[in-house]
Amino acid sequence: MSEQRGATFQIEKVYVKDISLEIPHAPQVFMEQMQPQLEVRIDTGAQQAGEAHFEVTVSATVTAKAGDKVLFLAEAVQGGIFQLRGVTQEDLGPILGIACPTVLYPYLREVISDLIARGGFPPVLLTPISFEQIYLQRMQAAGGGEQPTPPGDGPRIEVAR
Repeated sequence: MSEQRGATFQIEKVYVKDISLEIPHAPQVFMEQMQPQLEVRIDTGAQQAGEAHFEVTVSATVTAKAGDKVLFLAEAVQGGIFQLRGVTQEDLGPILGIACPTVLYPYLREVISDLIARGGFPPVLLTPISFEQIYLQRMQAAGGGEQPTPPGDGPRIEVAR
């Protein structure tokens, strides 16, 4: 009698893939009182990294401006390696586009907040987002195809401070 195996989902590794902070007008920006406007962009990406392994990334770019002057530009890419076995092609897209980014996003929020605070600015807490809603919007825009979430077309979130 053969034993039927179910699908498995395992987190292999969570890591910071890339991180950057630019403060182009330091130290002058610390000597002026300004009310910055924040622009936040979140992107996701997925690629196969082995037979049953996938690398999924969630990235954030936070730009603070006062008028035309950039106060800081913070960027971070949070990566994860996930092992997926026995997953149907139909389920692969939602797992890579919803479940994996949902696991990684809290780590990214912490990295961005810490990076900005270490740069001498008040920490920025990224708003929780629904990767399910983003994934469904992308699938509608792409005509309903079940592909892993493509990089570079994440939501742009405007935040006023």
